[in-house]
Amino acid sequence: MTRKTVTEQYPDTQPDLPPRTRGVIALFEENCTVCMLCARECPDWCIYIDSHKETVPAAVPGGRERSRNVLDRFAIDFSLCMYCGICIEVCPFDALFWSPEFEYAETDIRDLTHERDKLREWMWTVPAPPALDPGAEEPKEIAAARKTAEKLAEAQPGPEEGDA
Repeated sequence: MTRKTVTEQYPDTQPDLPPRTRGVIALFEENCTVCMLCARECPDWCIYIDSHKETVPAAVPGGRERSRNVLDRFAIDFSLCMYCGICIEVCPFDALFWSPEFEYAETDIRDLTHERDKLREWMWTVPAPPALDPGAEEPKEIAAARKTAEKLAEAQPGPEEGDA
């Protein structure tokens, strides 16, 4: 209270944001399986998803063809979004993330519906997840992959054994 207040001149001086700031929602399109969970759980109904089915040929001869969903449109209307993060929490495939971007103002409210290209651009601004605590348990996925790699290394003969 005894110090004079200082106003930072915003466009000239960028604010120091906390590391995990919530700005906008970014899309990692490669992980999206078009399950529609995010759109169904959104309380504002501000997520628009369009897709179509494609037939994938059988991986092995005699196998059956599979069908998969292909993402055509993924858009979020940020004029409706209340930034609750439910869509990010319910996504089972980690396709949605919080980005610290906050400079996306538009002069017309109709321009606040951002398509998947813009959401993909914001993905590159998503910070890396925080490191695990030193005493934390190793994630199951990493532990399983490490065990499999160790088994494969044990099963293959070394260069000394193969040369004899």
